Amino acid sequence: MHRVTALLLFLTTFLLAACNLGTAAITPSSTPELPSVEFLFPANNARVEEGTDLTLDILASDKLEGIARVELYADGQLVNEARPTEALSVTDFRVEMNWIAQGAGTLHTLAAIAYRLDGTPSDQAAIVVEVVPSESQ
Repeated sequence: MHRVTALLLFLTTFLLAACNLGTAAITPSSTPELPSVEFLFPANNARVEEGTDLTLDILASDKLEGIARVELYADGQLVNEARPTEALSVTDFRVEMNWIAQGAGTLHTLAAIAYRLDGTPSDQAAIVVEVVPSESQ
């Protein structure tokens, strides 16, 4: 009796295990690349005189759907935004944005984020700018 029970248990286990043989392996789908953004000017750790109207050169790219807008943040606060003028979105979007250097003796983090038309953001690009006293003071 025990042999029959053991044999039935073995056969049941074998049949249940065989049920999964025809199942295809699940492969994760690839995640589409995010848009990219970078500061072309100024360089990270730049020193700028207080009161300077600093022109930032920013390049954003997205091969999938294109860039619809770029936002500029200073110390976590939105200070500027730009959109392409030639279309709703473009593959490569180079833009100049301005920021007034304030607070001599302080470090400021400037960050840019690029967005696709569907709202997908890039990872943040960030630089640190040191504001120094104006030489004219």
